[in-house]
Amino acid sequence: MENKLKNPALLWLTAALCCLLWGSAFPFIKLGYEAFSISENETASIILFAGVRFFLAGILTIIIFSLIRKKPLVPKKTAVKKIAVLSVFQTVLQYIFFYLGLAYISGGKASVINGSSVFFAIFISSLVFKNEKLKAVKIIGSAIGFAGVILVSIEGLRTGVSSFKGGAFIIVSSVSYAFSSNFIKLYSKDEDPAMLSGWQFALGGVVMTAFGLIFGGHLEAQNVKGIAIIIYLALVSAVAYTLWSLLLKYNEVSRVAVCSFMTPVFGYILSSLLTDSDGGSIIISFASLLLVSIGIASVNYSFKFEKK
Repeated sequence: MENKLKNPALLWLTAALCCLLWGSAFPFIKLGYEAFSISENETASIILFAGVRFFLAGILTIIIFSLIRKKPLVPKKTAVKKIAVLSVFQTVLQYIFFYLGLAYISGGKASVINGSSVFFAIFISSLVFKNEKLKAVKIIGSAIGFAGVILVSIEGLRTGVSSFKGGAFIIVSSVSYAFSSNFIKLYSKDEDPAMLSGWQFALGGVVMTAFGLIFGGHLEAQNVKGIAIIIYLALVSAVAYTLWSLLLKYNEVSRVAVCSFMTPVFGYILSSLLTDSDGGSIIISFASLLLVSIGIASVNYSFKFEKK
């Protein structure tokens, strides 16, 4: 498994599948808000929606890998604290802010801003966890990428305060994701990535569901569409995060993180096709997407050059 997942072709194909699934989550969450009649001001219902999704994702991950390995996917005592830490950063904080942000801005803009998670992951890996060196090319690539995030954020100010608030929430979510990527890299040295993903999803889902219910959240699907969307989103998390965790286990954080440039591309395209109609500038959104993609690709090139 280790040698296979270090193979560049398989690494990129696996990462592309993960990014396609994550990219599809942007429009499907928006469609979920419509199916359950959740408005941007219903914070408790938004968090409840996220909580149900991730609880299901955790259960699905645990069941699937228990069947694959023909034994229960039960965490050891040494893994309990790690699951709790991952649950805070990878599920609770990341997705509370992510879901709140998506209530205010289009899926396309959110996918562009969310691309900043790659740069946060690299900086945090270099400066906080000391896992790798921060080279000049990485800094330049990050600056180009952040220019795209700033551009779409300025567009958010032009279109309203709510849009800017949504962008700020997505950035906080991206920082949380960056920490979780490095924690996964650290913890998966001694623990099973599938086990970590499944149990941290389930725990985070329980926390968010409880929060949503306590503060009056509700989910009322008008038809089977809403239920189908939640099940699909749960599968997205179960499949994509488990595969991503395996990639992080056997490869450097930078090498995996830079593949994330495909997520804003898929997210932007799918959101444009399925949901977006916010009246924002297509030219500015596309320019922002281009800058983010160039920035991430530059960092990826610097990594390849480093290895040579």
